[in-house]
Amino acid sequence: MEKIGSSVGVVAFAAAIATTMLLPPTIAAAATTGPPSSCTRSCGNISIPYPFGVEPGCYHATGGFNLTCRYGAGGQGSPELFLGDGTVQVLEISVQHNTVRINSTGMVLPYNDAGRTTNGTWGSGLPRSGPFFLSEKINRLLVLGCNTQVTILGEDENNLVSSCTAFCPFSGFSTGHPIVNVEDGNCTSGINCCQASIILSYSFYNIEINRLQGGLPFTQSIYIVDHSFSYTPDMVVGPGHSPKALPATLDWIIANNSICPTNTSAPECLSNHSSCQASHSGYGCKCSDGYQGNPYVPDGCQVSFTRTFVDIDECENPEARSCYGVCQNIPGSFRCLCHDGTYGDPFTKGGCITIKKSYIGLSVGLGVGGGTGLLLLALGGPFMMRKIKLQKVTKMRHKIFKENHGLLLQQLISRNTDIGHRMIIPLRDLEKATDNFDRARIVGGGGHGVVFKGILDLQVVAIKKSKIVVQREINEFINEVAVLSQVNHRNVVKLLGCCLETEVPLLVYEFISNGTLYNHLHVEGPVSLSWDDRMRIAMEVAKALSYLHSSTAMPIFHRDVKSSNILLNDALTAKVSDFGASRYIPIDQTGVVTAVQGTFGYLDPMYYYTGRLTDKSDVFSFGVVLVELLTRKKPNAYQSFDGGSLVSHFVSLLAEGKLVDMVDPQVLEEEEDKEVQEVATLAAMCTKLKGEERPTMREVEMALENLLVKKKQVACITTSRRNDEDGTMAYYMSTERAYNETSRQYTMEEEILLSASFPR
Repeated sequence: MEKIGSSVGVVAFAAAIATTMLLPPTIAAAATTGPPSSCTRSCGNISIPYPFGVEPGCYHATGGFNLTCRYGAGGQGSPELFLGDGTVQVLEISVQHNTVRINSTGMVLPYNDAGRTTNGTWGSGLPRSGPFFLSEKINRLLVLGCNTQVTILGEDENNLVSSCTAFCPFSGFSTGHPIVNVEDGNCTSGINCCQASIILSYSFYNIEINRLQGGLPFTQSIYIVDHSFSYTPDMVVGPGHSPKALPATLDWIIANNSICPTNTSAPECLSNHSSCQASHSGYGCKCSDGYQGNPYVPDGCQVSFTRTFVDIDECENPEARSCYGVCQNIPGSFRCLCHDGTYGDPFTKGGCITIKKSYIGLSVGLGVGGGTGLLLLALGGPFMMRKIKLQKVTKMRHKIFKENHGLLLQQLISRNTDIGHRMIIPLRDLEKATDNFDRARIVGGGGHGVVFKGILDLQVVAIKKSKIVVQREINEFINEVAVLSQVNHRNVVKLLGCCLETEVPLLVYEFISNGTLYNHLHVEGPVSLSWDDRMRIAMEVAKALSYLHSSTAMPIFHRDVKSSNILLNDALTAKVSDFGASRYIPIDQTGVVTAVQGTFGYLDPMYYYTGRLTDKSDVFSFGVVLVELLTRKKPNAYQSFDGGSLVSHFVSLLAEGKLVDMVDPQVLEEEEDKEVQEVATLAAMCTKLKGEERPTMREVEMALENLLVKKKQVACITTSRRNDEDGTMAYYMSTERAYNETSRQYTMEEEILLSASFPR
């Protein structure tokens, strides 16, 4: 009997040795002690988990985790919790999600006629170097007000991270005061209140508030919030009724400017069953799958149960559980095994039978087989886990591809196999091209997304992350991609392809490296682009818009023509870009009623008033660009002494014969007055209030081409071409006619109000 027990012990010992050799070495924790038990762990009804704390020695040494708990003024009311020295109020702390919910103070701005642009900041009470960052997945920009555009820029880099515009329906005046129809509502329509996602997380933001033309004398309120919001009329038109603060959520990290250790656990992750997780510019800790709790204290991560209960030690009285062998307690249950040297049913009294000699070979076989199985499991486990993860990622990308109507896109471009092959680009290629969308690759952003620079197939490309998040807009996006994929013009930025494997579709364009017309025109100092370059750029943009309107399979209306959407290459050749707002129009229609999109200062007033988009809407915006080239003044920031816009003031001076007071002095030095007058007259014709009185882009192109031809004094012009263009110029370049018509114009705001009789 002793021999049999000895042999079985050898087998068990050998199996244990084999198992030990296959398991990875245990990594000791960097620290085994947590904060003192005497630390304050609550303030009012808010829990204070470590690494946060109130007293010295009770919080993590990295800056930012010290808190202040104090009562209200005069020591009255419930205690309140604050970050640091008591500037930012804390509402909730979560170590499971590494978040802090705060009371985010809003910017409440009373109406002020003195200026239309106001600047502010968000995050002044947070440490600039971390460890807190605004959670980009949860929070959004919220604006309460009338005719106000708010833009958020990230930290000192001034990256555009969010923007939205709130409008108010205007019904006229009563006793000298404006009448605005405001009803209870939410912030999804942009009427009285607007909201927008925040696409990049920082600890500090610059905020620009721009009161638009025709702004109403009401208080404007700007917030960053982490939940949906419903407003009442008094919050919009009644001063002092909007909330002073709304909740926002911050992410936090335990180590800043650091990466997770590769061969050991992070020293801050003190609990067993915890691991390091990269986040923002550093890392935090989390409990392993199946565990929950606080990973920053020893034994903080405990087994996660779907229901809360106290674990009972069933092995205190094993026979009550019908266990007649060796009882082993485990969380939520127990194990019952036969004693060493026996086998059988441990839940039956006398069910465990002593092992006989004939079973020694079987035991050895089982031990060897078990060791081999463990070896195969240890070697093949990582490979199997990787395969499972890859399958999950592939299924998810395929699901998103179908949701983004990838099959529809394939069908739309299936007639051209070359386009079909190059237009759909796999996500892995774009991740490789941008170093997994590294923030260092961001080269700009606009109203419709963020732009990354990357290298794809040895070609430098611009990859744009669109802000389309509403499912009903995906069909329009796909149709625009299908149309733009067939646009081929030297003055239009070429669309190279798209990726539909992400929740937000990605667009890939050719990369234009020399900035925008806006950057080149509005430089510091008296000298900007030469007049010849300005005229050539205007001609190239006119050709591009004329092509989009009349030479594609279906007319394409850009809807956001402005100097910052005109890119210039190294030779200063113009490239029209940013088709995020563009629409294609069936060839048998002249326009379409759609939600108003564009940039104030460049936006067609009739399109803004009626919502009807036509080719003349782009003509108006191009006319504003011509005025900008002539005057070198910014349309969206200019305001005359009497409150008029750039266009209305320009047309007024042209009609009075005082255009020299507004034209860029550099232009007057470089070019004779006659050509400047002709271009100014063309700009006035393009910006007429009624769309039917404006020329088409083809006519504008011919007029500019005629100007350039006359300037170069080219003698060889065919008779038919001369007659056509002379006729066009006789109509559109008549200064006297422009003077007579523009002298009767009102300001743009008055004309919009007076145009109420126009059909919608």
